[in-house]
Amino acid sequence: MSHDNHISADNETLSSKDIFEIIRRDGHEEMDRPNASLFWSGVAAGLMISLSVLGEAIFRTYLPDADWRYLLENLGYSLGFLVVILGRMQLFTENTITTVLPVMHNPVWAMFRRLVVLWSIVLFANVIGAFFVATAFAYGSFIPAELLPAITQLSEHATGFTTSEAFQRAIPAGILVAAIVWMLPESDGFGFFVILIFTWLIAAGDFTHIVAGSVEMAFLMVQGMLPLDRAMFDFFLPVLFGNILGGTVIFALLAFGQVRRELPAKESD
Repeated sequence: MSHDNHISADNETLSSKDIFEIIRRDGHEEMDRPNASLFWSGVAAGLMISLSVLGEAIFRTYLPDADWRYLLENLGYSLGFLVVILGRMQLFTENTITTVLPVMHNPVWAMFRRLVVLWSIVLFANVIGAFFVATAFAYGSFIPAELLPAITQLSEHATGFTTSEAFQRAIPAGILVAAIVWMLPESDGFGFFVILIFTWLIAAGDFTHIVAGSVEMAFLMVQGMLPLDRAMFDFFLPVLFGNILGGTVIFALLAFGQVRRELPAKESD
């Protein structure tokens, strides 16, 4: 992602059309990248998003058991997103708006096919990274042993919703991540705080996120604490579809709808 490069030097307020065009062009750049680059960037994102789980676990482990701890410990959830988004890594839920806007603007089969390929590569890579780091947490000595009970508690909670609950709680998370992408071009150097606040809201609101949640899912699966069928049908698929519904069907369509009549019918890129 390269939003900051598109912001004008005079810091003029961007219109909705300007923001749409910035994100759409970023989406084109992502779709033009080699598949191998997308894959390794996605693996890196899957690895680094584990900092969200680790951050929450550190707060939960070392803070006193008080009513206010919940609000503070969820700041830890923002850590992984800050690294991934500011580090320009490929995160699936970002792509539910960034790479969808070019398709909405030019809905031809070639664009749609490229979108499906990109989504598949990035999601697969994110999950690979999540499983790798979850295995390291579970069986390595990379983190202090006293953090493992908190990671287990967080993982059991994240994957413990019913299928319907997991799906519905994933919709706001998809909307919020898409909102972050939409706001970053106008953040004027305050992107850190935009990401911090809105990803904290995902955690504090107890919403479900497919990539961060995959670390928690994998942490239980590699230890035999979560069967494959429950992982797939009670967590992974409903959260995936909920995030897509929130980020693409709801937010991206609304974003496109407000500028659709202001855009040229066709534009060469």
